[in-house]
Amino acid sequence: MTLLYTGTEWNFDVLRRSFDAVERIAEAELGLDTFPNRIEVITAEQMLDIYTAHGMPLTYRHWSYGKHFLQHEASYRRGFSNLAYEVVINSSPCISYLMESNTATMQALVIAHAAFGHNHFFKNNHLFRQWTEASAILDYLEFARTFIGRCEDRYGIAAVERILDAAHALSRHGVHRHGGSRPLDLAAEQKRERERREYDERVFNDLWRTVPAGRAAPGTDAAAERRRRLGLPEENLLYFLEKTSPRLQSWEREVIRIVRLIAQYFYPQPQAKLMNEGCATWVHQRIMTRLHETGQIDDAAFLEVLHSTTNVVTQHGFEHVGPEFNPYALGYAMMCDIERICREPTAEDRQWFPDIAGNGDPLGTLRFAWANFRDESFVLQFLSPAVMRQFRMFRLLDDTTDPTLLVDAIHDADGYRAIRRSLARSYDPGENDADVQVVDADLTGDRQLRLQHRTRPGRLLHGRDAEATLRHLATLWGYEVRLQEVDSATEAVLATHSAGPASAAA
Repeated sequence: MTLLYTGTEWNFDVLRRSFDAVERIAEAELGLDTFPNRIEVITAEQMLDIYTAHGMPLTYRHWSYGKHFLQHEASYRRGFSNLAYEVVINSSPCISYLMESNTATMQALVIAHAAFGHNHFFKNNHLFRQWTEASAILDYLEFARTFIGRCEDRYGIAAVERILDAAHALSRHGVHRHGGSRPLDLAAEQKRERERREYDERVFNDLWRTVPAGRAAPGTDAAAERRRRLGLPEENLLYFLEKTSPRLQSWEREVIRIVRLIAQYFYPQPQAKLMNEGCATWVHQRIMTRLHETGQIDDAAFLEVLHSTTNVVTQHGFEHVGPEFNPYALGYAMMCDIERICREPTAEDRQWFPDIAGNGDPLGTLRFAWANFRDESFVLQFLSPAVMRQFRMFRLLDDTTDPTLLVDAIHDADGYRAIRRSLARSYDPGENDADVQVVDADLTGDRQLRLQHRTRPGRLLHGRDAEATLRHLATLWGYEVRLQEVDSATEAVLATHSAGPASAAA
């Protein structure tokens, strides 16, 4: 083997040789299965543009993107933050953006990290396979940008931004969390949008509003029948508004649909961040180690790899960064620990992980984990006592009636399982996202939209934030919106918030 490069300078021949060498190890030795790759080298300003568009190469226009660009640019120019070495997009082909200021070693490392580590995870993890269609997202973003641009030309920028502002504010509650969503299909979306517009133009007749509503059959519960017809309760607020809002025009429904489908596309990413970054870091470290072992990079380059990886996987104490773990650090540690358990298990490992301890197949075990788990289930299944001791984990009991904190579990025999359950729960989206659902809407009466937040005492929504969000909801609904916070255990109403269309219009 000859060196792929010497020194820190690179050119496109060096990138090609590095990519080919990384690809051989990724496919032949690690058995990674990836989308086709596309590598693009970009400037610092282009990287700031990528940040603004949530990592996507194109998107529709909105004032918030310019605001985010200025915030990132000011922070970068003043030295308060650095830019990423790379950004990778879950698409087919998988696009990896590399910073032009990277050294030759860092270009090889980020190719291994993004173009093969993240790429393999995107293609094989069940969350991404279920919720996203990698071959359609770029075409759909082009469709979204074109459609919203046409709406701005026809109806005015202010009218479009009014809908986008409200839809963006509700986007976290614009996803199907338990099925019911299909991956993007651009041809079907364009056909459906065209058919909806033609249908509205064909059947519109103002006389329909004068037809009296039918009465429910004797002996039936009118409210229950109304909720059944509307498919309530419904957790996807944007979906319900798109289908049911009595005041939205056809183009406004399509804009809402665009926002919620893009939100749905990004839905898996926060649920698998620990695993995704752990997978990519483990892959790049293994590949760069093999390049050094086979004489394709020299000692100086490998020392740079070790330095960079060490910085990435450093876990500071809780007094520096708060209670959350660095996903690179914990994810990488768990991947290395799984490899150790498969190769050289201890008696403790055999007791905790009888199915994988000593199986001699760490690569197969890791690929199985990457494909079939998300962060919550991965921690619950694979977090070992060894890693808990390495990270010095403990659990605090925070009782609001007690002025002191109690450490009720530490990394010992009595605390391992309690710590693992608590840490896994912290990655559960059900614990981190408010359970807000539409529970009723009387379209033939007062047209008030009624929502319910099922929670428990001590975990109520912030009053001002809740009411501000409801104003956006009222903007899209067109009538009064009322939200009740209900104790999940006792059904007691803990708080009530409301907003009307007049305040939303203001």
